[in-house]
Amino acid sequence: MSNNQKVIEGLQAIVTGLSQQADGHIVQSRIFASQGLVKLAEKYAEHAAEERSYVEKCIDRLLDLGAEVKLEDKKGEKVYTDAVEWIKHDLQVSKDGLAWLKTVVELAKGDYTTFDMLKEYYQDEEEDMYWGEQQLELINIIGKKNWILKQM
Repeated sequence: MSNNQKVIEGLQAIVTGLSQQADGHIVQSRIFASQGLVKLAEKYAEHAAEERSYVEKCIDRLLDLGAEVKLEDKKGEKVYTDAVEWIKHDLQVSKDGLAWLKTVVELAKGDYTTFDMLKEYYQDEEEDMYWGEQQLELINIIGKKNWILKQM
C-alpha cells in the first residue's frame, strides 16, 4: 500500500473519529453546564467546534486528493458525570490519539499540504494533552473540591 493511500486512510480515520469526539465533547459540555461547571462547559464546547473545523479540513483534503469521503459507523462512548474522571479519560484519549497521529503525520511528509495540516492538528492535540495533565496536577495540589470551584 502506498504512503498516499495510507495518508488517505488516516485522513478518513480522523474524519470518523474526530467527529465522534466532537459529539462527545458537546455532550460532556452540556453535562458540565448542568452541574454549574461553566468554565469546563465552555472549554469543551469550544474544543468541539475546533474539532469540527479539523474534520472539515480533512474532508476538504480528501476531496482534493480525489478520495471518496465516507460517513462511517462510530461506536458508542461512555458519558461521564464526574469531571475529574472525564479529564483522566480525555487525557488518555489524547495520549493514544497522538501516538497514532504521529505515524500519519510521518507518512504525509511528502505531501506538504497534508503534512502542514496534520502537523497543525497534532500541535493542537498536544496542547490539549498538556492542559489535561496540568488540570490533574492542579487537582492533586489544591484538591478536587477547590478545582471544581474554579470551574464554576
